[in-house]
Amino acid sequence: MDDTLDSSPQKPRALVFWRLFGMVYDALPVIALWLLISALFTVAYTFLGHHAARENIAPFSPLQILLWLVCWAVTGVYATASWRRGGQTLGMRPWRTRVVGVEGSQPGWRALWLRYAVATVSLLAGGLGFWWAWIDRQHLTWHDRASGTRLIREPKRARR
Repeated sequence: MDDTLDSSPQKPRALVFWRLFGMVYDALPVIALWLLISALFTVAYTFLGHHAARENIAPFSPLQILLWLVCWAVTGVYATASWRRGGQTLGMRPWRTRVVGVEGSQPGWRALWLRYAVATVSLLAGGLGFWWAWIDRQHLTWHDRASGTRLIREPKRARR
């Protein structure tokens, strides 16, 4: 494993629960995006395909697989653009977590998309890559390790 991640700034490491809390919050904008995309697919399917208004897209059909791939890609754009812009998605802000590169720098697009892809695999494996942080000596997840990024939790700001 890569030990260069030990040289990061002295910010506290994010705990598994902070990651999960952020993901729960992020589910709200992601579900809204999925509903919008699904509505567009349904309208296109109904009106452009000349299907009956009550007919749904068939399960496991090529069109439904395309719908899921588009939803996955749009979610990836939301996550990676948020991480690239300020290190945080909407769901990460209340929990003061931020994605950073190895030296505390801003990660590149390639690293962020790799992070997103490996996190997807981790979730599909029942969250195993997230729970891995409990036994990893640096408390890193699979996607932290694979992408050379990490999630940090920033201290509370002093009130004025």
